Amino acid sequence: MLNNKSIFFLAGLLVVSCSDPNLNKPVTHSDDLVEVIHGKSIADPYRWLEDFTSNKAKSWEDEQNKYTNTFIESTKYKKLISKNLEKVWSGESVGMPFKNNENTFYYYNQGPWQHSKLMIRRCEDCADEVLIDPNKFSEDGTISLGGISISPDGNIIAYSLSDGGSDWRTWKFLNISSGEILEDTLNWSKFSGAVWEPDSSGVYYQKYEEPAGELLAELNELPKLMFHKIGDSQELDVVVYENPDQPRWGWSISISEDGNNKILSISDGTEEKNRIYIKTKGADVFIPVIDDLIGEFTYITSKDSFLYFYSTFDAPNGKIISLDIKDNSFVWSDIINESSMPIRSANILNKKIVVTYLKDTLSDINIFNLNGEFEKNIDLGLRGTFSGFGGGIDDTETYFSFSNYITPTKIYKFNLTDYTYDLFWEEKLDGFNSTNYSTDLRFYKSKDGTKVPVHISHKTGITINSETPILLYGYGGFDISILPGFSKRFLAWMNQGGVVAVASIRGGSEYGAKWHEDGMLFNKQNVFDDFAYAAKFLHENNIGSPNSTAIQGGSNGGLLVAATMLQNPDLFKVAIPAVGVLDMLRFHKFTIGWAWTSDYGSPEIKDEFLNLLAYSPYHNVVDGECYPTTLITTSNRDDRVVPSHSYKFAARLQKAQACDNPILIRIEDRAGHGAGTPKYKRINQIAEVYGFALDEILN
Repeated sequence: MLNNKSIFFLAGLLVVSCSDPNLNKPVTHSDDLVEVIHGKSIADPYRWLEDFTSNKAKSWEDEQNKYTNTFIESTKYKKLISKNLEKVWSGESVGMPFKNNENTFYYYNQGPWQHSKLMIRRCEDCADEVLIDPNKFSEDGTISLGGISISPDGNIIAYSLSDGGSDWRTWKFLNISSGEILEDTLNWSKFSGAVWEPDSSGVYYQKYEEPAGELLAELNELPKLMFHKIGDSQELDVVVYENPDQPRWGWSISISEDGNNKILSISDGTEEKNRIYIKTKGADVFIPVIDDLIGEFTYITSKDSFLYFYSTFDAPNGKIISLDIKDNSFVWSDIINESSMPIRSANILNKKIVVTYLKDTLSDINIFNLNGEFEKNIDLGLRGTFSGFGGGIDDTETYFSFSNYITPTKIYKFNLTDYTYDLFWEEKLDGFNSTNYSTDLRFYKSKDGTKVPVHISHKTGITINSETPILLYGYGGFDISILPGFSKRFLAWMNQGGVVAVASIRGGSEYGAKWHEDGMLFNKQNVFDDFAYAAKFLHENNIGSPNSTAIQGGSNGGLLVAATMLQNPDLFKVAIPAVGVLDMLRFHKFTIGWAWTSDYGSPEIKDEFLNLLAYSPYHNVVDGECYPTTLITTSNRDDRVVPSHSYKFAARLQKAQACDNPILIRIEDRAGHGAGTPKYKRINQIAEVYGFALDEILN
């Protein structure tokens, strides 16, 4: 997802000393802070925790972690899961290869490394070499490699660094031939790639002003699209595009294959619909070609005077269109019309259009010519998710991958001339055999009768009944599809005799733009209903019960878990909201949070405020209610969904809880929203979180 101080009082933390850890829970200081918003009195007793880098908040964090550790540090299942993960994570892994000129690049991890290394093979018969090793960035593994971009001439690679999981990126440049790191350094970049000029003279990137306040919390507005010439200092970079009248617009740029057209995509928050501006060769300014939010327009590639796009304009399931640019005229044409199946991805290679559709969350691959005429369906006899098919319009070979919930990644090399493919690499896990596991796609009806898919996976041969531990996972937002894919953390749950159920609820794009729209803004309650009814469906079919079901989701999925748990406290045994958006009245006041109003609505608008207030987890906790055991997880350097969401929700829920079910918060140090976390931290987190949940369910 894209990603967001305040009234402070002297805050104290009271801890009662006694032998029972459940009676040792911290008591968080609260303030009598009440605001009137749109005529409603809104209490915010824990707003002081929004200053999450302060000494007071740090003290609170330490006490909460100390309390939580008494529950999660040494459970029986933590030890079993940790041992199992160390074993299955010990094998090698390979990322999708991609070519640039004669060089082939891919990510590789031999097994024990905290981060995968970027490898290079300089010719077909050349030995593989390490080009960039992120394991050398820091001793504790918390500085990670972000995006990369290779110059068209293949001489320089731009790569970004993330410190402690932050969304802020520092771009560096490396000479591919010599291995020399250039002096060029680009700071204060966020949510940006590095797009090269066709002559390899420099890169375009998005830059913000250096924050005047707290680096991890200050609002991110007024980005500028910059051009950096290799060899210059950043101070000399040129502003390519900015719009001070629209401080919350964001930019990304593409350049046509022949270099004649620069395509500027202008986004407004996380809204999938975008504007398209184009600067033709020799022109001084960008010309608005699509200047209204009428659909999504994603540039694919170009040939001669034609630019090819994926679009949802008048096509909720997506279509492929072309833009013919001649003599300063712009003519749009439909190439591949909308289908009953939504388009997940589209690539143009070997002058063919490779389209991956979704059929009930499963990939279906079709190939068309550039006129949009169907040529072939690629049926590999595998049910799951296909990804890849990257490359240029003249490439005759590419790579794609396959996986599902019980099949680790397989990478294939694909010949686009005769449509043959060969296995390039497959992930092998120590002691794992796919035939020992089962996965099944089923459907259930939500509250309003909508049919929703759910994938149910587990070890074969286990007895499944009302006592079986169930892990129900979901997301439900921002047009993001949750599709079948192999997960070591899900495997860890299954290896303890549990069932993993992943519900593809509304809010995503599993069934096109309408599926997203039916789970956003004033339709957001559908998402929580879909998730609750997934649990009810499982229980009605004797797959677990309220006493054996844990629910988990991250980011927007953290909101999903918290809201659904509060609305259905008797439906679950354990709730695990991770890095969640939990204060729906103030999410827009931090970092990139304002961008999420496209999906959630704005607290500044009364009817949208009332809708948000109706489900905001922080504001819907009821004193005296018995809520499920809850383990909230976050990171103290998360600058996308700032940790104060989780801090405030934990404090409020701890105060309200009226039964012995513990309310805990696990706060990771030197980590962010999730990306770039070193392996040892990931294994420890999975083991502690799932170990605790299983201990609660089975003991």
